[in-house]
Amino acid sequence: MMDYMPTAQTDISTMPRGGPRASCLDRLLETDRQEYLDRASERPADVARKRSVIRALDWTGETFGNHERFAQIVLDEVAEVPDPKILELGAGHGALSRKLLDWHPTARLTVTDVAPESVAAIAAGDLGRHRRATVRRMDATALDAEDGEFDLAVFALSFHHLPPQDAARVIAEGTRAADRLVIIDLPRPPAPLHMLRLAAMLPWAPLVPFVHDGVISSLRAYSPAALRALAESAGAAVELRGGLFSPQVAIASRR
Repeated sequence: MMDYMPTAQTDISTMPRGGPRASCLDRLLETDRQEYLDRASERPADVARKRSVIRALDWTGETFGNHERFAQIVLDEVAEVPDPKILELGAGHGALSRKLLDWHPTARLTVTDVAPESVAAIAAGDLGRHRRATVRRMDATALDAEDGEFDLAVFALSFHHLPPQDAARVIAEGTRAADRLVIIDLPRPPAPLHMLRLAAMLPWAPLVPFVHDGVISSLRAYSPAALRALAESAGAAVELRGGLFSPQVAIASRR
């Protein structure tokens, strides 16, 4: 495995989520507070909140068509590959991999997450029994995979959980182990719009675990400028799509 060494163009260790030239207001709209999904506590109440958030993410993805939308983005990237090998990072509930297996008759999926309880839950379900799926625990910042082992890696709605240096490692590792890495994540709107969105969510955050995590996710989302800086630091080229009112998509590949 190749060691990741950030390049010297941008010091990402102190880079705000809004990018190297983020405004003062945008820099204030940031937090290091953990979501329930990030917490390692095994207290029953904390585990219950975490599972509640995961169920809500799966439900909203199904209800609002995100699973289908994200699956189409992934399949478009491997349209020319006859029997694609796809690595899902940070799978959470596994719905994206499930959709990919349903839609592509010969795709092979390696479904991974860093959280042991998520891996156990996925392995205990239909993905654990699927003949074209392999369920594994894997850290996206240090992939247990050979160079070029996969045609595509995908990291959906989890990239914002990572601080900048770890985020750059994911890009470096994802573009090492796969020909391309697809990152799908929350948009970071301009600061005035961001404040309005937060104002609508904050009253519900203490009451609803999903909204609590949504507020923190919004504050931790990376802007397009930040994504470009992270890719540059990781030695990768990146193409950005969407991102104002829809999830932003970054397609990264080795330079």
